[in-house]
Amino acid sequence: MTVFFKKAERKNAKLRLALAGPTGAGKTLGALLIAKGMGGKVAVVDTENSSAELYADVMDFDSANLQPPYSPDKFIAAIQAAENAGYTTVILDSITHEWSGVGGCLEMVDALGKGKFKGNTWGAWSEITPKHRKFIDAMLHSSINVIVTMRSKMDTVQVDAGGGKKKVEKLGLKSEQRDGIEYEFTTVLDITHGDNYAVATKDRTGLFIQPEQITEQTGVKLAQWLSSGSADSTINGNQFLELEQLMTEAGIDIDKYCAKRKLNSLQDVRQQVFEETCASIRRIIEQKAQANQQSEQQLQNEHEALLESEYQKALQAIQSAQAAADLQYPAEYFKGTKYEQTILNACQAKSDMEGWSA
Repeated sequence: MTVFFKKAERKNAKLRLALAGPTGAGKTLGALLIAKGMGGKVAVVDTENSSAELYADVMDFDSANLQPPYSPDKFIAAIQAAENAGYTTVILDSITHEWSGVGGCLEMVDALGKGKFKGNTWGAWSEITPKHRKFIDAMLHSSINVIVTMRSKMDTVQVDAGGGKKKVEKLGLKSEQRDGIEYEFTTVLDITHGDNYAVATKDRTGLFIQPEQITEQTGVKLAQWLSSGSADSTINGNQFLELEQLMTEAGIDIDKYCAKRKLNSLQDVRQQVFEETCASIRRIIEQKAQANQQSEQQLQNEHEALLESEYQKALQAIQSAQAAADLQYPAEYFKGTKYEQTILNACQAKSDMEGWSA
């Protein structure tokens, strides 16, 4: 194995922050307070019927109301509009709608599955997953700070309570978005209902070791971390080799991948997105493996159905055979199949009945 060494470097980064919590936990207010502490022009993409405007007294910000259908393309367009307008931070409130809202990914899959793909939801996902991935990429590679909110609900599971009884145990809050969405952000904060405390479920900044209430100071310290230089160093040689191997296995065109993200090479991939990038590629590999397995199973089923059909035809042909020579083809055709012995028995019975055996 070749090991690469390169000069250590320090760069600055843009914020990729997710605030998750149940309805009424204070996600929108928390996002605004953080954006205020970070400074600059703030844009809010509001999917909650202008609810963000209730906090217009907290800070100056511009708002755009996003209406259904909440397709990934609409969120991508909103991010690009905020970038083009020169905003420092864009708040997407909330990206739950992109997943489970009216016209979101789940509804798009349902519609395609019932229509174009005739009940095959796997086929529908093959069209919708790339659209969702483009939305994720638009956030990750945005030139401005991105803060998102996500609704969450209590996740529960039934466990054995003994004596043949079951009981429900709470596992914690689960975001209403695609599984694994937390891997896409630098920091994910769960906001508790009632006391509005933020608890880090993922944090690459090291700033949220203890739960805390979100204030403007939260944004201030995030801005300081982002500009400290340590936030955006690039991957090392071993990570480069790991990423290259994964991309090759996934069938990703590395040159196109780098060109799309304005990278000179994979060595320019940032440390802070390395784990998330690898996790995303592994999901692609798993999905391809599942698709191949499903395709092989479908071919096997089709082969079995064809063989069964030919078997039924062969039985009829044996019954109507006019000479012993007519029995040679079915006997040869089914050699080595599960129907071989049955066909041979049928041929022998026909020969005995017609007196051909002698």
